[in-house]
Amino acid sequence: MASRYTTIIFDLDGTLMNTLEDLAISANYALRQMHFPSRSVAEVCAFVGNGVRKLIERAVPAGTTAEELEATFCHFREHYAIHCKDHSAPYNGIIRLLEGLAEGNYKMAIVSNKPDKEVKNLNGQFFSQYISVAMGENEKGGIPKKPAPEMVFAAMRVLGSSPAECLYVGDSDVDIQTARNAGIDCLSVAWGFRSAEFLLQNGATHVIDEPSQMLAFLAK
Repeated sequence: MASRYTTIIFDLDGTLMNTLEDLAISANYALRQMHFPSRSVAEVCAFVGNGVRKLIERAVPAGTTAEELEATFCHFREHYAIHCKDHSAPYNGIIRLLEGLAEGNYKMAIVSNKPDKEVKNLNGQFFSQYISVAMGENEKGGIPKKPAPEMVFAAMRVLGSSPAECLYVGDSDVDIQTARNAGIDCLSVAWGFRSAEFLLQNGATHVIDEPSQMLAFLAK
């Protein structure tokens, strides 16, 4: 498989895995603890992409105090840490894609705005046979969330890869901006939380509709 890339850096939610139901269940659990109105799965889908704290900030009602927001976030984190794998699973075709990439000797990483513990937990269960590096949100460690490029740079350092040989794969405008900020190419996927039309309107240069198309993209 001839390719200019040696390294693939994946987003997680909406790219490798459909995690939406578990995110919505945990968000609504947290909202119920605070006697706030629940949110639909479609609303939660629109709220994701910038990390779970931003998800909760978007989900709580207008006028929520800082103390109420923090309490809601704590309820979410406690619930999601236990239930992040209840309904989440790789998208159809993802495991076959990772097998093909492994056969092509690509180095792979996950870089996600999801909390680091849950990223490593999900990678360990579903992808660690193929993906050696999995990094989640670690702002307390001094690494800002995407679209800041620092997490991508950290993954590249661990893998020993240069920007020119890396491809970033994600399903959102945040991922497009992350790749741009890191100075690497981006491949957008339309099977996740954002449509192809939305991605193109937000600067996507390449969009694929199913995982099997990625190997053909790499072979060009």
